[in-house]
Amino acid sequence: MPLPAFAKTTLFHLLRTGFRLLPLPTAVRDRMRQRFLDRHSELVPAGPRGHVALAIQPEQRPRVIAGGPAIGYRHRQPGDLPNPMPATLVAFYLPQFHPIAENDTWWGAGFTEWKNVARALPQFEGHAQPRIPGELGFYDLRVADVMRQQMQLAREYGIGAFCSYFYWFGGKTLLELPLQQWLNDPTMDLPICLCWANENWSRRWDGRADEILIGQQHSAEDDIAFIAHVARYLADPRYLRVDGKPMLLVYRPGLLPDPKATTERWRDWCRQHGLGEIHLAYVQSFDRVDPREIGFDAAVAFPPNNTTLKPITGRQRLLNPEFRGDVYDWRELVRAISEQPDPDYPLFPCVNPGWDNEPRRSGNGRVFAHASPHAYGNWLWRAIAAARRRTPHFPLVFINAWNEWAEGAILEPDSRLGFAWLEATRTALRKSAEALPTPPTRPCAIIHAWYLEVLEEMVLALRDSGIDWRIIFTTPPTHEQALRNCLRHLGVPEEVYVFENRGRDMLPFLQVADQLLEEGVDVVLKLHTKRSTHRRDGDQWRRELIDKLASPHSAKRILTAFQSNPRLGLVAAEGHLQPLDYYWGANEANVRYLISRLGIAAPSLEVDRFIAGSMFWARLDALRPILDAHLGLWEFEDEAGQLDGTLAHAIERVVALSAKAAGYAIDDTATLGGLLSATGTVKPYPYARRSS
Repeated sequence: MPLPAFAKTTLFHLLRTGFRLLPLPTAVRDRMRQRFLDRHSELVPAGPRGHVALAIQPEQRPRVIAGGPAIGYRHRQPGDLPNPMPATLVAFYLPQFHPIAENDTWWGAGFTEWKNVARALPQFEGHAQPRIPGELGFYDLRVADVMRQQMQLAREYGIGAFCSYFYWFGGKTLLELPLQQWLNDPTMDLPICLCWANENWSRRWDGRADEILIGQQHSAEDDIAFIAHVARYLADPRYLRVDGKPMLLVYRPGLLPDPKATTERWRDWCRQHGLGEIHLAYVQSFDRVDPREIGFDAAVAFPPNNTTLKPITGRQRLLNPEFRGDVYDWRELVRAISEQPDPDYPLFPCVNPGWDNEPRRSGNGRVFAHASPHAYGNWLWRAIAAARRRTPHFPLVFINAWNEWAEGAILEPDSRLGFAWLEATRTALRKSAEALPTPPTRPCAIIHAWYLEVLEEMVLALRDSGIDWRIIFTTPPTHEQALRNCLRHLGVPEEVYVFENRGRDMLPFLQVADQLLEEGVDVVLKLHTKRSTHRRDGDQWRRELIDKLASPHSAKRILTAFQSNPRLGLVAAEGHLQPLDYYWGANEANVRYLISRLGIAAPSLEVDRFIAGSMFWARLDALRPILDAHLGLWEFEDEAGQLDGTLAHAIERVVALSAKAAGYAIDDTATLGGLLSATGTVKPYPYARRSS
């Protein structure tokens, strides 16, 4: 029976407030809200693209520009590269970072791609816009030294060549200056190849026929004029070659009137003018045919183009209610491409470090969320294997892109993650060549040292455990010297990481965990000098946790369990694995925000649990969903003695959800040896009051 109008109005108000006005348990209110949405979605004002779920926004977090460093930030570091290299990595390169007269006319005086980049705004919570450049700054490619620095950086991290877009329009070139500077300066020794971006330029930034600014003039005469113009690049000894042949790419061969005739004209001209044979490839930006059928030697994959994925826009928490773009899961893009079988024609694989063209399409961008350097590195590693399998004599892997700042496809350092994408590139090369160092085998304990008066107690407990620990300490700057003095007194190696006093013990732990995971560390014990001075039993709480996690009768047993069960992700102290809905109250908004950021399933409040006390054993890979979210350091509140409700408290409640999403089991010291049952009687927790 349809609801009366007054009932609909009342229920809609309850929906928008999350049913918080009803004196019911949180889990019941959540079920009521979702059931109402399922049955009466027509009442909820849909967004411009019909994204109904976006209309029921929870309380939003403060809007802050995402320009500061995040978990996973990497500084520039020297590192070895394999010799020989397992493949040549070719990064697409955009030269549109200097002003030209035509762009001044079309877009305004002084226009470069940086104008688009700087104007971008986040459209939903967790949307990392604008992307701010790091070490190279807002560069101007009229300065030749910029490209020289880019090439030096590329070589340092294993990029073997740039594939620069080339803009030719019936005899007129645009943005050619950086390439001319490369041609005239032999000290720029990184190879390049050219990719003719043979689209029209339009105001839509997509090459379509709407509002054409400058168009192509394809003809037989234009084919000859083009190859004659680029021949000087192809003839340069630094130019990228495949089997000794200069490699030339075409972005959209389907726009050529007769691509086979065009390629024949190019080949004939090169033979007649002393260049010999050339290697022609087309980019699978829109076309996907056997290259040999249209006169080309090979194709180059070009993700995310030519892929069809299901949008996840409806899961996002909008900041801009007028957002008309689409959001996709970058991880699904990686999965879909990685599962494709090898074609029966020559295809060079390509990977990308994310994609987000919101800077070019304000409020209407195509965004691929959840990209991470770690997952990108694994994708690149698989792509290198594919290239070696498909073309063993000249394995090439393309990367989209080196510097597509307005499309969110960037290897260059930025202010958020620094050199993380480049570091992942170098790691993938080393992994492909089996040149990675042997992973450390010593178990690692990470102690956040705030209350130094109890540090000795914790260090002695680890010594008595019978395990040869590597102990890492985190602390704020105000405590560093006192901590080092204490460690010298105890005779403990000073492996100390100093972080701003932010995010309680959780943010420092995540920052160190991210680095350890890249080192190959597998299992860690997370501890902190817990005192909970607001409670009379704070010291008892700490001692109980340490006893159950690090005592001689527990520690070796737990470590053995991790070694024997590769799917064991977390071990909590007995009695400290608590139902999520017991302590939901002040943490609900932050937990739901984190779920969206991590891109994992919403929790079942009656079933899912969290580790209370923030001390536990962890297989670091089980924390990968949290680490790969690359939360900004600025997202963690300033320390003000908060007892609950901060982002750090929310992460405490998400740790087990992360392990579950990553496919790992969660156990405690009482049931160690099997997957912990999600049901059963839960004893009252003596160290925290259950929320209503």
